[in-house]
Amino acid sequence: MAINYFYPDYEVIRNEKKCIKCKACVRQCANEVHAYDEELDCLVSDDASCVDCQRCVSLCPTRALKIVETDNTFKKNANWPQAMITDAYRQAGTGGVLLSSMGNPQPYPVYWDKMLINASQVTNPSIDPLREPMETQTFLGKKPRTIKFDSEGNIVSETYPNLKLSIPIMFSAMSYGSISKNAHESLARAATELGIYYNTGEGGLHQDFYQYGANTIVQVASGRFGVHKKYLEAGAAIEIKMGQGAKPGIGGHLPGTKVGEDVSRTRMIPRGTDAISPAPHHDIYSIEDLRQLIFSLKEATDYKKPVIVKIAAVHNVAAIASGIARSGADIIAIDGYRGGTGAAPTRIRDNVGIPIELALASVDQRLRDEGIRNDVSVVVGGSVRNAGDIVKAIALGADAVYIGTAALLALGCHLCRSCHGAKCNWGIATQRPDLVKRLNPEIGYKRLVNLLHAWDHEVKEMMGGMGINSIESLRGNRLMLRGIGLTEKELDILGISHAGE
Repeated sequence: MAINYFYPDYEVIRNEKKCIKCKACVRQCANEVHAYDEELDCLVSDDASCVDCQRCVSLCPTRALKIVETDNTFKKNANWPQAMITDAYRQAGTGGVLLSSMGNPQPYPVYWDKMLINASQVTNPSIDPLREPMETQTFLGKKPRTIKFDSEGNIVSETYPNLKLSIPIMFSAMSYGSISKNAHESLARAATELGIYYNTGEGGLHQDFYQYGANTIVQVASGRFGVHKKYLEAGAAIEIKMGQGAKPGIGGHLPGTKVGEDVSRTRMIPRGTDAISPAPHHDIYSIEDLRQLIFSLKEATDYKKPVIVKIAAVHNVAAIASGIARSGADIIAIDGYRGGTGAAPTRIRDNVGIPIELALASVDQRLRDEGIRNDVSVVVGGSVRNAGDIVKAIALGADAVYIGTAALLALGCHLCRSCHGAKCNWGIATQRPDLVKRLNPEIGYKRLVNLLHAWDHEVKEMMGGMGINSIESLRGNRLMLRGIGLTEKELDILGISHAGE
């Protein structure tokens, strides 16, 4: 029989001279890494249980702790790195699919980092956002192609339903279940104060959050978890989730350990059971079927709410987006391959999909070539990390962006990528009451507001440096971007010139 000993990925280093045996680490670690040995009168560590969440390091009063990656390795093999060997051992022992959380960590190119932003110098003066008006407000939804007048010659002001955003940023879909109630409350309150929107994900809407409906996007996914008439009427917009960047082509998965009484009631599923939504919507097998659902949702809400269709960034994304635009959708949301998740098969997360930058550029160009760009707005997500990424996304053609991981970081996430284990030490990706209470929504929502206020100011500064005073003037303005270290093919898809041209 094979002996597979998995050496811990991380080691807990404890400075005995600094440690005062206060046992804060024991109380704080949900993974039970730390323990007090009464016989030896010292603290000991189970390194194998450590996920490097940094909770103990952050709260140690004497800075006696640090977490380091292990230096124990198998024999070097470029074709078989240690992680792949370990994965093979685990699957040989269990016969199970490997699960992972958060976004794709592989060293694929990040195209945001290979694009540079132009700036004004002499002939086109820059604009100072501290002293001159700067418009970052935007509207999402179908736009009229012409101005219409009534029989008396007055402009008809009633148009298609749109979402009004004070800044071109929204909180992306993260379901109640995958994240805690306190995390959802933080997102909802921040969206309300900022004048933007947060997305329920496919987990329904907790009864306490209907009060935030004016700033809520409700999602309809293949499992239809938590979907009912009151839910559809509660939100400002409805999003049909066809796919997501972390796991294109498959359905969602919420481990049963996260399905407690509240989550069970909200999702309308049995307590303690895995919530596995189907890969396809069982009523959608064509663009015509999608159109039927879009108009069913519009009919159910009196045509007062825009409908979003969310898809993963895949190889034929431009053609898919064209069909969605013609199906009656008001907004297309595209999620790139670095998009986060609470739980996904590791191999799919790390190998399926394409970068959001290339998907966005190809979709925007396809819609323009077909003359239907104004029929639909485009929102993108999947590792939008800072204000620079936002400016580049809008210049490539996005109307707005979704942020998920960045929002969780603002709430205290340390990217330990163990969300599916339901033991989040920071109170975010967990349903355990003792852990959930660690995230104070009063503090959490203020940190989210601070983050987006800071990004809004940076976006304005970059726009001012380009001599642009409106988000609408930046959208699709690829002349403001230059590539560096990119191939001719990559530059062609992105629709930008190389730096120096």
